[in-house]
Amino acid sequence: QAADSKREQFRQYLEKSGVLDMLTKVLVALYEEPEKPDSALDFLKHHLGASAPENPDIEALRLEVAEMKEKYEAVLEENKKLKTKVKVY
Repeated sequence: QAADSKREQFRQYLEKSGVLDMLTKVLVALYEEPEKPDSALDFLKHHLGASAPENPDIEALRLEVAEMKEKYEAVLEENKKLKTKVKVY
């Protein structure tokens, strides 16, 4: 009976946190898919990952990485020009 109680508590936890609803939606989407994918697991991973809320910090970090890449390329170009100048002198 303790195992049943633990199962019920876990089920309630999953229900309250929205996990059961999310899994149900993804499984229904898979069921309604006219052409079933080769990998049901990949389908689930894709749909569960795509529906997860995006952390606002992630977008800020992506922008920062893009800026750093641009700066890095600019520094490489400047370094190249300076090496050329040093060779001339």
